[in-house]
Amino acid sequence: MKPIPETEAALEEYMEADDSDLARTLREMAAAATVIVPECVGLSLTLVRDQLTFTLVASDAEMATIDAAQYLDDGPCVRDSADTALREIRIDEVMNEERWALFARASAAKGVASSLSLSVTDRGVVVGGINLYAATPDAFAGHHDELAEALGGLAHSGVADADLSFVTREMAARAPALLRDNRDVEVAVGLLAARYDESVEEAGDRLSMAAGRARVPVATVARVLVALHQG
Repeated sequence: MKPIPETEAALEEYMEADDSDLARTLREMAAAATVIVPECVGLSLTLVRDQLTFTLVASDAEMATIDAAQYLDDGPCVRDSADTALREIRIDEVMNEERWALFARASAAKGVASSLSLSVTDRGVVVGGINLYAATPDAFAGHHDELAEALGGLAHSGVADADLSFVTREMAARAPALLRDNRDVEVAVGLLAARYDESVEEAGDRLSMAAGRARVPVATVARVLVALHQG
């Protein structure tokens, strides 16, 4: 697996600010996951503190290999795609676990047929989340404990098929812009603290209040302040 372009850009900025080899950690996590579940085609790590998501996905060659295996075996993706009949779905059918799984897979992201979500905690506090995605249904069944131990998650927090639409990939795409916003806000808060001889907390409140009264995002006000300071 490899980082999506937005994650590559975000990692460069994040590592400069945090001085941690997050990229290596992500690669190691992806490698460990694919050893346990070879059908794994995606991994996302979300950091609660910074509200950032980093995503790795399988290469086109890896996806093609998995697709070929399913075609040879007349796998679920083949059968699902061939069945194009329109059916009425009753509420009791949707509530049936097996039918619900099929319904979810029908609207899943391309190449994703199952997912697993794990929480990451530090001294009892949730600090992050790990989402894994596989190209075959039930790929993570029976592997929750092993994956949690290998990736640093909590097995009892595992939720199957909670993100078949691969929402975390969209979140990861926003990471570079979010990092730039955070950096602009930090600089602006520092400028305000120096200008008004107040604490960083007080300067942050001043910035938030100004943005609220103007009804614009805090990052927008921060960029204006930084631009004015730079002349």
